[in-house]
Amino acid sequence: MSYGIPRGEARFPPRDPNWNDKVRESFTRQGVMGLIGATLADVWPGGCEIHLPYRPELSQQHGFFHAGITSTVVDSAAGYAGFSLMAPHTEVLSVEFKINLLAPADGELMIATGEVIKSGKNLVITKGDAWVVKDGKVTHCAMMQQTLMTMHGKTEK
Repeated sequence: MSYGIPRGEARFPPRDPNWNDKVRESFTRQGVMGLIGATLADVWPGGCEIHLPYRPELSQQHGFFHAGITSTVVDSAAGYAGFSLMAPHTEVLSVEFKINLLAPADGELMIATGEVIKSGKNLVITKGDAWVVKDGKVTHCAMMQQTLMTMHGKTEK
């Protein structure tokens, strides 16, 4: 279902011809996404979208998605956006991000997107956003800027 969430288009060519499978396989191995119930909704060269249905276990004391959960999902969306452009035999690691919480994350569904701003050989700069959907209304609740490090010659465990 489309919620009218803005999505960047592919602006950079992937360095790995198997970028799609690489990202999807990595996502399935990421324990925290499985723990919280997040799904990889879409991935494209330089972009990613993750969905997370609300559960009370993911909330803070007022019943909103917890800021830590929001940060986790946006970090992964932006991280996988960057990973989609990285060369074969590399891995991704977040080294810095700053997140602004724009509104309470009050909704039945969180949608996080990530988009590459600059794709370098060693450092990748991304942006991430999160929206919540409640009763059909979409609210932009967070935005992030992130720096990723390309780990050359590494493979996931």
